[in-house]
Amino acid sequence: MTKISTSILILLFSIVLMSCNSSNNKTQDSVASNVEGSTSKPNIIYILADDLGYGDLSCYGQEKFSTPNIDKLASKGMMFTQHYSGSTVCAPSRSALLTGMHTGHTVVRGNKEIQPEGQYPIPDDTYTLAEVMKKAGYTTGAFGKWGLGFPGSEGDPVNQGFDTFFGYNCQRLGHKYYPDHLWSNRDSIVLEGNENFANKIYAPSVIHEKTIQFIEDNKDKPFFAYVASIIPHAELAAPEELMAKYRGKFLPEKVFTDNSTPAELRNGAYQSQNESHAAFAAMIDLLDQQVGEIMTKVEELGIADNTIIIFTSDNGPHKEGGADPNYFNSNGVFKGTKRDLYEGGIRVPMIVKWPGKVKENSTSNHISAFWDVFPTFSDIIGVDKPNNIDGISFLPEILGNTEAQKEHEYLYWEFHEKGGRQAVRMGDWKAVKYQVLKNPNAPIQLYDLSKDPSEKNNVAAQNPEIVSKMETIIKEARTPSDVFTFSQTTFLNVD
Repeated sequence: MTKISTSILILLFSIVLMSCNSSNNKTQDSVASNVEGSTSKPNIIYILADDLGYGDLSCYGQEKFSTPNIDKLASKGMMFTQHYSGSTVCAPSRSALLTGMHTGHTVVRGNKEIQPEGQYPIPDDTYTLAEVMKKAGYTTGAFGKWGLGFPGSEGDPVNQGFDTFFGYNCQRLGHKYYPDHLWSNRDSIVLEGNENFANKIYAPSVIHEKTIQFIEDNKDKPFFAYVASIIPHAELAAPEELMAKYRGKFLPEKVFTDNSTPAELRNGAYQSQNESHAAFAAMIDLLDQQVGEIMTKVEELGIADNTIIIFTSDNGPHKEGGADPNYFNSNGVFKGTKRDLYEGGIRVPMIVKWPGKVKENSTSNHISAFWDVFPTFSDIIGVDKPNNIDGISFLPEILGNTEAQKEHEYLYWEFHEKGGRQAVRMGDWKAVKYQVLKNPNAPIQLYDLSKDPSEKNNVAAQNPEIVSKMETIIKEARTPSDVFTFSQTTFLNVD
């Protein structure tokens, strides 16, 4: 073999060796990319309305006004007809969502106020949904209302897995649509123009701008956006251009007069509203527009096909500040409103859009609840879920693999105000128990939701075996909490 031939062989061997090293490096880079967060992982935008009733969307039966953008979301995805909130008020509902546990187990089981601003904090050792997302390499952002830990506490959103937070830390101050400040991570941001109760800067619009910016900033990497809107909670207030659109359309108008002192107003009391019906419709209109703008933004950024959008509400419709759920039929056919454990207080709309994965214009009757979101997202992003949660992933359901979908043995709720209330959903059976603090042996009301979704006919007397099983579930479903002791005197009735 000549010296030239030998040189050529050496050169060829070097090329092959470099190619193998390059291939190995690419494989390692690919693995690292998957660990750190590949764009193949779907972005997730979870939009949580505040006190929006099951019947407040036209795709769920609202007839007095329309929600075209949310209807479009439904037409592009799956509507759930038997989805339940975590609780019938704000903080425990959000706690159930973020921990994957129902109110018999989750760390925050009621609204417990911290003065001057905030609520009882989620403990530092709580494993939250946001921390799960970060573990999978997601950038995480929360926008809107928090309510699970006062500023700087261990429950502050930036201490619970969120890279970015912008909005109301305190759900009590979230009653105000023109607040004097909002929070950006750990910084209090003064809204100049809203001093002395001037209504110049509409907070939900500012928060929405930050939400859109977060989506734009993270378009090239997987992100989780928790969009916890305050609409249509508490006081009824909307920008004038939207008020003008609905003025005079819902007569007779409902007038709400607030006699609170300035100090009370600063602490979350509601402003007066002479056109409550118009204001309510205007607020839902704005919420609908914001959902539409989020959908449009992911389309413009070219990430729509790799983005899951979920829309739901934290509990049933409220009656504060001039809200009139009976006028708008906000709870549809269901009995009860916010603070009830009848269907109207806890059954909420949920829409899931995931292009190419979720069948368009589809409907699901699968029975699910907020604590199912944690394991569902864990399955989607490929992260192990904790063993101590109550949730069951509904990923098979949304992918159309209904045969693989596991079902709950039961769903459980407890509510510590209004004399104490408990409820269980077991198949088509629904048990409701009120005034349990006064009488732990209060009789169970039993309803067959397959025949009586409005819970009009108590059939407990005809079904003693079902009642007995429900009693056992109510006793065994919960564990004691040193903080939320299921006592009438534990909580302030504020959310």
